[in-house]
Amino acid sequence: MARGDLLINLVRASVAGDKNAVKSAVETIIAEEKNKQHTVLADRLSRAMQTNGNGMNKLPPVSETAHKGREFIAEITPRRELGDMVLSETCRTAVDQLIEEQQRSSVLRAHGLDPRHRLLLVGPPGNGKTTLAEAIAEALAVPFFVVRYDAMIGSYLGETASRLKRVFDYVRTTPCVLFFDEFDAVGKERGDIHETGEIKRVVTSLLMHVDELPSYAVVIAATNHSELLDRAVWRRFQLRLGLPAPGEKELTEYFDRFLASFDKRPGVTAPTIAKRLGAISYAEAEEFTLDVRRRDVMTMKERPLKKTIEEQLKLWQERVQPIRTDDPEQGLSDG
Repeated sequence: MARGDLLINLVRASVAGDKNAVKSAVETIIAEEKNKQHTVLADRLSRAMQTNGNGMNKLPPVSETAHKGREFIAEITPRRELGDMVLSETCRTAVDQLIEEQQRSSVLRAHGLDPRHRLLLVGPPGNGKTTLAEAIAEALAVPFFVVRYDAMIGSYLGETASRLKRVFDYVRTTPCVLFFDEFDAVGKERGDIHETGEIKRVVTSLLMHVDELPSYAVVIAATNHSELLDRAVWRRFQLRLGLPAPGEKELTEYFDRFLASFDKRPGVTAPTIAKRLGAISYAEAEEFTLDVRRRDVMTMKERPLKKTIEEQLKLWQERVQPIRTDDPEQGLSDG
């Protein structure tokens, strides 16, 4: 059965004639009953919401919504864990609070409060934004949905906004984490004179849907270009966290954990690895560790780990670096 606090909120909203609050309360009850595998009750509640007494404000059936919105998202089984990530103390505290509020939402709702459920992650590529979103979904034990821009963004007038609505209609049917990577693709500044009227309509639609999203659905957005986001988009997110590139200290902690996962002496220290690899992202650090593991497996784990690590360090230090067009020393010569 639904919790008492939700039923009380539903009664209060009904007495006050607040249709939006009634809708939000019922959707929360439906999502929780589905999460408990009470599908019969959830379906009956969904059908009851399809129309009111005079046939106005008809809502689409859940099955129809799922059919239309499911094709624009990819569901990924969460496998990343927060304990495997190196996060700043501030970031860790904020994420832990978000998870606790979601897990104990009944306590907050009993006092007329909702858990926070909107998170914006900002930082350069390869430094944990997607991993953190997936880890939050894993900690909450809910589906992890990633928006597929290739399927959602259309070329016809109003097509993208319509598909965006279907995405939000779908995710509001169940507790989940909805992830927008490269969020600036749909959340661009509307005052930019170089943007078309279509993207402005998409941003306006996006803001409306984010506002209406029930608190049991966590929406996480990530961007490498925060300066491109619309100012109103910033205000929609209750938590805004930066995930900068790691320094030598953070990389040392990362490689410490990596070396501890072996059952033989590495012969190389984590600070040495971090120093020799230099300025790299977490994604590159992970790729290095995977290279070491691959070679360790290929040698049947009989080769000293130190030799394998030294070999991979040499290969990584001699990698071809990308040419930066803003660096005159790396520019192409005329000859």
